[in-house]
Amino acid sequence: MIKELLCGLTADEILHLIEPSGYTISNAVLISHGIYKKREVEISQIPKISRKLKDKLKEIAISGLFKPVSSEVSVDKSIKYLFRTESGKEFETVYIPEGKRNTVCVSTQSGCRMGCRFCVTAGYGFRGDLTAGEIVNQVLSIPDSGKVSHVVFMGMGEPFDNLENVLKACDIMTAEWGLAISSRNITVSTVGITPGIEKYLQSTECNLTLSLHSPFAEEREAIVPIEKRYPVLNIIGILKKYPVRRKRRISIAYIMIDNLNDTDYHLSELISILKGSIIRVNLLSYHPSGSDRYRSSSIDRMIYFKHNLVVSGISASVRKSRGIDISAACGLLATGLK
Repeated sequence: MIKELLCGLTADEILHLIEPSGYTISNAVLISHGIYKKREVEISQIPKISRKLKDKLKEIAISGLFKPVSSEVSVDKSIKYLFRTESGKEFETVYIPEGKRNTVCVSTQSGCRMGCRFCVTAGYGFRGDLTAGEIVNQVLSIPDSGKVSHVVFMGMGEPFDNLENVLKACDIMTAEWGLAISSRNITVSTVGITPGIEKYLQSTECNLTLSLHSPFAEEREAIVPIEKRYPVLNIIGILKKYPVRRKRRISIAYIMIDNLNDTDYHLSELISILKGSIIRVNLLSYHPSGSDRYRSSSIDRMIYFKHNLVVSGISASVRKSRGIDISAACGLLATGLK
């Protein structure tokens, strides 16, 4: 008998498991609390449910929680974890402590099939989608899980290439019976899959970040192949017109590469396509790897971009890189841990 994995189930799905034995939604919520709030690996340790229910649950289910197999600590205190599923899929997760804000960067796939030019994960290839439970487990099963305040879907994989599992993971993370993290503290990043973006905006109040790389279609397509199928200017048009909910932030991630996408020509076009919208811009350093000949724009250039965006009425910030020394920064995840 194949047992159900409780991590990754909603309270209603847990109810479906136990209802035939006479149990109610209140019992299901207690079980979900045991998994998502107490992080109990053993069903026998779930509090506030009867021994009879525990015995029944052990017949048909296991917690579905599993620990990382290794970790590496950065000089800036960020920690990269390697997870491995029973089927052999490997993926990395990064914990980023920063004062009262403690963020987990989760993966949604083992590898990725988007083929973005400057992303190390793309070179790793695609090994498979992660289930909702495997995504949520990355938050629950790291040593500092109890301190987590924010979650970003910016690890390995393209979230909207695994949309249903990502949406379900967001539901579990924000639900009161789940992790109860505010939707304003959860951000999903995408290179731009239009149908996924539209469904995401309709289905959740979590934040959205779009990776741009270049405001010019031909340049962007050379870096992000999905541009050919889903033009980013069309996506930005959707984002500008979409009714913004009070708690949600819509952002552009712009990774700045010296003499490639950081010219005044690029800045002028970036201002042109975003002016008059509430879309904010996060300017990020580029992280080269291996024999890569490209380098990040200077901090002065990034500040120059920020200043001109802000005076044009566009909210902008320069984001600090974390975990560079352990290949945990943006675009560097590729299960390099051993």
